[in-house]
Amino acid sequence: MPIERRPLREQIKDEILERLGRGEFAPDQPINEMALAAELGVSRTPLREALIGLEREGIIVSERGKGFRFAPMSPREFHDLTTIVAALESLALELTDPGHLRSVAPRLLEEARAFSVPEAEYEVIERYDDAWHDLMLSGCPNERLMDLITSLKLTMHRYERVVVGDREVLERSAEEHERIAERLVAGDVPGAVEALKANWMSGKDRIIKRLEA
Repeated sequence: MPIERRPLREQIKDEILERLGRGEFAPDQPINEMALAAELGVSRTPLREALIGLEREGIIVSERGKGFRFAPMSPREFHDLTTIVAALESLALELTDPGHLRSVAPRLLEEARAFSVPEAEYEVIERYDDAWHDLMLSGCPNERLMDLITSLKLTMHRYERVVVGDREVLERSAEEHERIAERLVAGDVPGAVEALKANWMSGKDRIIKRLEA
C-alpha cells in the first residue's frame, strides 16, 4: 500500500472499500484478520481500527466470539444508501460555484452524448459513470462532503455489479446524465439538481428490481 499522510486506519479502510467495490469480497464473507493484515502489510491494530470504523458504517458486522464479516446485501440497504448519496450529491451541486458549473457543462454534455449513442459499449458507460459525476462535482468547496460521497459510493459499487453488462440499464443512465448536463448548459442549476435526483432514484429502482428477482 502506498504511504500517505493520513492515519493508517483510514488508508486501510479505503483499500477494503476499493476491494469490496471490485467484488473481491463476498457478502456475508468472514474476515480473517491475520490473513488480511499480512496481505495489506499492516499490523492487526490499525486493521481492527479500520474494521470498527466500517462496522459503524454498516459495511461489516461482528458477532461475539465470531469476529467480523462483510454485511449481506439487501434491497433495504441499497435503498438507504441511494437516498443518502442522492441528497449529498444534490447538496454538493448546489454548493458549487455557478461559474464553475458553466465551465464544465459543455464537456459534461459532450461526454454524456458520447456514451448514450446506440453504438456506445456498455463497458465504457459503466467505467465512466463515476468519472462523469466526479467532474460534475469537481467544484464543490466542501471537502468533507465530497469525502463522504466517495466513501458511500465505494460501498454502493458492490450492488451496481449486479447490473454490469445490462445494456438497457446503462444506456438509460447515460440518457439521464445527458438531461443533467443540458440543464447545466442552460444555467438551470435547480433543474440539474432535480434531474440528478431522478437519475439516482431511477437507478435505485432498477438495481433493487434485480436484487429482488
